[in-house]
Amino acid sequence: MEYKYIVIEGNIGAGKTTLAKMLAEEYQANLLLEKFSDNPFLPKFYNNPDKYAFHVELSFMATRYQQLIKELPYKNLFKTFTLADFYFAKSLLFAKITLSESEFMLYRQIFNIIYKSIPKPDLYVYLHVDVDQLMKNIQQRGRDFEGNINAEYLKRLEREYFNYIRQQNDMRIVVLDMNNIDFVQNLSDYEEVKRFIFKKDHPVGVSRHIF
Repeated sequence: MEYKYIVIEGNIGAGKTTLAKMLAEEYQANLLLEKFSDNPFLPKFYNNPDKYAFHVELSFMATRYQQLIKELPYKNLFKTFTLADFYFAKSLLFAKITLSESEFMLYRQIFNIIYKSIPKPDLYVYLHVDVDQLMKNIQQRGRDFEGNINAEYLKRLEREYFNYIRQQNDMRIVVLDMNNIDFVQNLSDYEEVKRFIFKKDHPVGVSRHIF
């Protein structure tokens, strides 16, 4: 396995956690999943976003940092590689949408200090799904805390992800357009996604593939 640390990223409802779990189970890989449900400020944020936005975003950043620093280097050494369904940089993307300008400036200063110590993935895979389908996926899984997510928020988040991806020039980034496939229900679609991720020599920079 050429890639020892692979990140599966994407917008809310894109299927990143599902794909990471499927790949990790098949390949017996280490699996690192984001612990988003443990955030103590999340319920308060939904009730009063303006008051608790900075608290919730700072808490998310701290949790992601702790997971990556504590778990990533010490995973089972007998496993071939590690799969994660998040990357630390998503902290900045979400915060840019949620926080006020002054809060974001302070948040970014803290982020930049921490970011230098975060291991970069050998391969960053971004799953692109159109916003209309994302909304359907979110509604189908029925998580209470996602009830207030709307299409405009997803579009803004998509723009932030694309802006971030365009700015990277020292990572292997693969953008996969997932709109015409269903890797959960269709085995051949899953095999195609798997082949593209693992069987291709991805160059440094951004490459795109439409299934």
